[in-house]
Amino acid sequence: MFFREKRSPDPHSLRLPMLPLKEVVVLPHANLALTVGRPKSLAAVEQAKGRDRQIFLVTQRLAEREEPGPDDVFAVGTIAHIENTLNMPDGTVRVILAGRHRARILDWVQSDPYFEVELERIEPVEVTREVLHLVRTVKTTFETYQKHNRDVPPEMVLAINAMEDPERLADTLIHNLSGLKVADRQQALEERDVEKRLQLVYQTLQTEIEFRQVERKHRQRSRKQAEHSKRESVLEQQMRDIQRELGDRESKGDLDDLAQALAERDLPELVRTRAERELRKLSQMNAMSAEATVLRTYLETLIDLPWSERSAERPGLDEAEAILDEDHYGLDKIKERIIEYLAVETLVDRMRGPILCLVGPPGVGKTSLARSIARATGRPFVRIALGGVRDEAEIRGHRRTYIGAMPGKLIQAMRRAGTVDPVMLLDEVDKMSSDFRGDPASALLEVLDPEQNTAFGDHYLDIDYDLSRVTFICTANTLDGIPIPLRDRLEIIRLTGYSDREKIEIGRRYLIPKQLRQHGLSDEDLRVPDDALQGIIRGWTREAGVRDLERKVAKLCRRVARKVVARGREEQVTVTPELLSDMLGVQVHEPDRNDQVDQVGLVRGLGVSQVGGSVLEIEVAALPGKGKLTLTGRPGEVMKESSSAVFTYVRSRAEALGLDPDFYETNDFHIHYPGLASGVEGPSAGIAMATAMVSALTGVPARHDTAMTGELSLRGRVLKIGGLKEKLLAAHRAGIRRVIIPERNRPDLDDVPGYVLDAIEILPAEHMDRVLLESLSSEGAAALFRSGRGSPSTMGSQAGGER
Repeated sequence: MFFREKRSPDPHSLRLPMLPLKEVVVLPHANLALTVGRPKSLAAVEQAKGRDRQIFLVTQRLAEREEPGPDDVFAVGTIAHIENTLNMPDGTVRVILAGRHRARILDWVQSDPYFEVELERIEPVEVTREVLHLVRTVKTTFETYQKHNRDVPPEMVLAINAMEDPERLADTLIHNLSGLKVADRQQALEERDVEKRLQLVYQTLQTEIEFRQVERKHRQRSRKQAEHSKRESVLEQQMRDIQRELGDRESKGDLDDLAQALAERDLPELVRTRAERELRKLSQMNAMSAEATVLRTYLETLIDLPWSERSAERPGLDEAEAILDEDHYGLDKIKERIIEYLAVETLVDRMRGPILCLVGPPGVGKTSLARSIARATGRPFVRIALGGVRDEAEIRGHRRTYIGAMPGKLIQAMRRAGTVDPVMLLDEVDKMSSDFRGDPASALLEVLDPEQNTAFGDHYLDIDYDLSRVTFICTANTLDGIPIPLRDRLEIIRLTGYSDREKIEIGRRYLIPKQLRQHGLSDEDLRVPDDALQGIIRGWTREAGVRDLERKVAKLCRRVARKVVARGREEQVTVTPELLSDMLGVQVHEPDRNDQVDQVGLVRGLGVSQVGGSVLEIEVAALPGKGKLTLTGRPGEVMKESSSAVFTYVRSRAEALGLDPDFYETNDFHIHYPGLASGVEGPSAGIAMATAMVSALTGVPARHDTAMTGELSLRGRVLKIGGLKEKLLAAHRAGIRRVIIPERNRPDLDDVPGYVLDAIEILPAEHMDRVLLESLSSEGAAALFRSGRGSPSTMGSQAGGER
């Protein structure tokens, strides 16, 4: 604030009327005309005219203030001389001013009836030699600026070159340059050093020159593009005129071909009407236009699509069953389902195609089985890969408003098939995703619903298409990636992993003959006995399917093929288990084995993953501590939660097991899963963890010949689990003689091969007490239950669980 109380007058100061300005900065040596209309400003002009015609011009900080105060104006302004005034009809006054000196406000004298302030003049600094050099540079730069800016008259250059005073040159250019803002001009006004003001002028001129150059280049480029577009337009018009004169013969030939193909096809009435209308529209278009190309492609799609054509040959049931057995070993359930469908189709004239979903780990033959189904039913086979598809238009097609539009994958597959009843494989349906372009899984809801797919709407066709006769077969590795509404429309058929015996049969019947043919060999060149195949399966592959087994057989064939090329067909190569390391390299997998010693805190559980079943060792150690529970071996979240449930169960059964009721406060527990297979997850290791913990706490060894699987509830119930077949196969490979399973899994034993059930004693259990009796060593288990408060039967009831 500039107002000072009782300030003594400065002999070097002067008092002048003040004229506040809006968005205008007046510099010394500048001439300008202002329109004055505010009452106090008019009074200040009249007061100045009555004195020596000098008035102080200062810029307001905020232009919207009509009555500015001391804090609303800048401290530095310009003393100007009123050259002339002119009264306007609207009551305002036009004032012609000439800037004279810089001045700073010392005191705010009065505000009524006009503003009056006390000022001191700001004297310029001494001019140096550098300033004179800078003056010459600024003049040269201004000449260049004038060449790029037609708004600056040539006379302005002459006037600038004639100025010798650096102060006048700097203030004149700052006042006239359009590239400076009000804040920049005010900063220049407050700057005493003329060298800094000239540097500001020079930088502003350089910026304006660069801007004008870029603007000029852009203008020239735009002019060239406009000329080029005009030239292309003229040429296109000339081409259209030439085509019109020639009669457009080539286009007429294409139209004749389309008309003939349309007449020869047996199309539904709605489709024929639409095609004829689009053909008439095409005949009136320019053949070279983009719209004509889209329309021609649309007509070709309508004509090529099968609307009523059906597969001719229908194999009998015996022939179809023979084809399925020829292509695949095992898989009895899926084969039975296909034979049932063929039987019903024989009795029913029109039957909706089944919608099957084959779920299983990689390499078990899902895709090849679908191809085999097509062969067994005598229908064409088409495959649609859905892995990674995230655009709904891939299913429903693109609308024909876009250039390059095409029908969806389903319509394209029907066009390739050529009949209305193909076997269509929707591969990897669990690996679709969604984004801003839509959800393809939601688009499949209509396709895979027998009540809706009779009128499937493709955006490209814009005509309902009947998909009800198509046999849809979906494949997936897991059901987790399939949305529940889509899963509800599918008939789920699970394909489990193959046993070692099944892999040996597949290798002998299919893989070895196939690889011999592909490598140019015969049975006389290479022989792989069953014991060698079993060695490959257990030592070099670890999978549910047979893909890796096929790769290892291919490697054997390559080794033999190299030998045949180098030495000729001398003798047959017989692969024995001892030669596998030489031909396939170092053994990759250690076979599952079963130690022959009962140990405390060590129990064998059974798990299953994408590569099949495996035997899991679970170790528990009880150490002095404060009740901390540690899990290692990379268990998943479900296994961690299961371990907490096991710990709670053992605590609740402490008294019945003869344990100190406060054992969990004086011991730390470490549960370790050595060699946990990748992908093994779930609660089925619950009873194994509980057995290992009880063994570690009581010191009773667990039987080495017994493995187990089952989920444990807080009340000791043994709950149902999945993957029983794969788990029992793994136990059989490891030489385990006894396996404890949940009682509710007893019906699942029907899917287990007979040779496995003959070699393993199956022990169903409903409660954990039964598991402990069967899994702990006989003497230790009997002593354990004698030390408790009751027999195993009463212990089950004490826990509150259902037996």
